[in-house]
Amino acid sequence: MLSVRIKIRLGDFGLDAAFEGAGGGVTVLFGPSGAGKSSVLAAVAGALKPDSGRIALGDQALFDSAAGIDLPMERRRIGWVFQDARLFPHLSVEGNLRYGLKRAPAGPIGFEQVVETLGIGQLLQRRPRELSGGERQRVGLGRALLSQPRLLLMDEPLASLDAARRAEILPFFESIKSDFGVPILYVTHSLAEAVRLGDRMVVMRDGQVVAQGPLAEIASRPELMLTGSHARDGAALDGVVQGHDDRLTVVRAGGWQVRTPRLQLETGAPVRLYILARDVMMALDPPSRISARNVLQGRIETIEAQNGRVLVRVAHEGRTLLAALTPDAIEDLALKPGMSVYAVLKSVAVDGLGGGLLEALDG
Repeated sequence: MLSVRIKIRLGDFGLDAAFEGAGGGVTVLFGPSGAGKSSVLAAVAGALKPDSGRIALGDQALFDSAAGIDLPMERRRIGWVFQDARLFPHLSVEGNLRYGLKRAPAGPIGFEQVVETLGIGQLLQRRPRELSGGERQRVGLGRALLSQPRLLLMDEPLASLDAARRAEILPFFESIKSDFGVPILYVTHSLAEAVRLGDRMVVMRDGQVVAQGPLAEIASRPELMLTGSHARDGAALDGVVQGHDDRLTVVRAGGWQVRTPRLQLETGAPVRLYILARDVMMALDPPSRISARNVLQGRIETIEAQNGRVLVRVAHEGRTLLAALTPDAIEDLALKPGMSVYAVLKSVAVDGLGGGLLEALDG
């Protein structure tokens, strides 16, 4: 597990960050530009020396000001993937990949496995100038993996791509988690990427960590998400695929059964859903003979007024939903914290984190 506790002064900017990573999963550093996310990555990689603090990966200290430890970059065994991929233009794709391999210590990640997982076998003889933006990023990711890293750093790797290309490449990033087991520290200000990929979320503002925890918990707190639009507020639900019929998939999320448009996942597969607050209606009694496929019973945790609308948080067995209602609706239904209610939503409003989520959250 990655552990970071550092202080750095960069001119007028002060970075004071402390957080724990997600073990073998993806830790998302989330926040607006200028929050200090990339500076944290540079410090973890060894490209930026903190003024004080400690950075450890597992039992090994990479930096410890008190103990006088500051491992050079080449000894930290960390792969770094940038926004622009940074491939060598004079080398073919295969040459770029083998460059990472020949400089690496012996390790479990093989050339053929990387090529197959990232779907780049047909690109091996091409030069970087002949690749699309998404293809370049896959090759850059492959080169980083072949360096046999103990940790991957990703610094807004999809920021230069449009929504369609991001939706195309995100499944390859997910494959890294399942196929290689290398922990990832992922910097982004895209809520869609964070929700799609993350296991743990660290929210940064003005050089400070303001919140950290399981992603589904942190991403369901609109005050932390800084999306700039109430229309993007929502809640993340972690669940497993319970079954399918011809058109719908049933996901078990805690005590809720949520019906979504059919997902291309096997029964038992983990899945994260994202439900926008604007798509959730409230009822005091279970409605009957309605078109909405999801009627989820829960208890109101909080009711918060925000700029002419009200956010109602409904919880059940460790899962939460947000509903955006008008003040009139709150008054008409006499909603209060602690009340038992029914959250009603159409199956088509439940996003299984496909391209539609990218457009909804980042469009």
